[in-house]
Amino acid sequence: MPDQPVARYTYLGPEGTFTEAALRAFVGTEQVDSEPAADVVSALEAVRGGHADLAVVPMENSVEGGVNVTMDTLAGSREPLVIVGEVVVPVSFVLAVVPGTRREDVRWISTHPHAWAQCRGWVARELADAAHMPATSTAAAAALLAERGREAGFDAALCSALSAQRYGLETLAEGVADNPHAVTRFVVVSRPGPLPEATGADKTTLMVHLPDNEAGALLTMLEQFAVRGVNLSRIESRPIGDSLGRYSFSMDLEGHVAEERVAAALIGLHRVCPLVRFLGSYPRWDRRAPHMAPGTHDADFVAAREWVEDLRAGRV
Repeated sequence: MPDQPVARYTYLGPEGTFTEAALRAFVGTEQVDSEPAADVVSALEAVRGGHADLAVVPMENSVEGGVNVTMDTLAGSREPLVIVGEVVVPVSFVLAVVPGTRREDVRWISTHPHAWAQCRGWVARELADAAHMPATSTAAAAALLAERGREAGFDAALCSALSAQRYGLETLAEGVADNPHAVTRFVVVSRPGPLPEATGADKTTLMVHLPDNEAGALLTMLEQFAVRGVNLSRIESRPIGDSLGRYSFSMDLEGHVAEERVAAALIGLHRVCPLVRFLGSYPRWDRRAPHMAPGTHDADFVAAREWVEDLRAGRV
């Protein structure tokens, strides 16, 4: 039997990012061909362009919320992409420096903005005079510091312990975080194709536009889920970008489009919203099944539909 082709992955790089850790956690022992990307947009565009089969990118953080660049690029008007999986990684940082740097020498710290949001309280307490210099990823800050030293324009990086080790940096402090329980959720993205099968513990991701200047439009949208027993586990507004005051909504709902209640909710959205973009149905990372209210199981929808068909056929 011929060997199956090895999946080509890309991820938010460089090597040593939490995103690479998420990729390894997702594939397990599976053989993969992986290549780091400079940023989230580059990773997703590599999949759109056929240069990679799948991309792993951060979607949301338990402290800072959604990763805007991921939500916006996924929902862009170019060739569609869909989420086929997710993984959650615990996040903790080290303060890494070029060997020989003292704590009192640290004035500028580089890291990804979401990492900074998780550590700024610690920095304010321990390094009150230090300021933040944004980086495209935590590992990118570590790599640049290792390559250029003080010429990088900053004195330290907040990164993973793996990054500090991989790039030969010295650790001044470990376990740097304001919330020791912080996690980041990463999604695995591909071009459209056959959906992952429903498992009974799934998520569906959507991007939805509301009608302009229509009172109660948000309520009307939310009712499509409520009346069908579909719970939203995440909802965030994003500017559409063509004018002030126009917003889309990025959301995750509990369930799979193959389920009757989810399909019915999407049909309702399609009726009342000018744009509904389906961004994938895929297994939840924790494999936790949603609570199902009475009347929301597939059998309930099938029975109700058969009852209406009987009425139409005169079988009262």
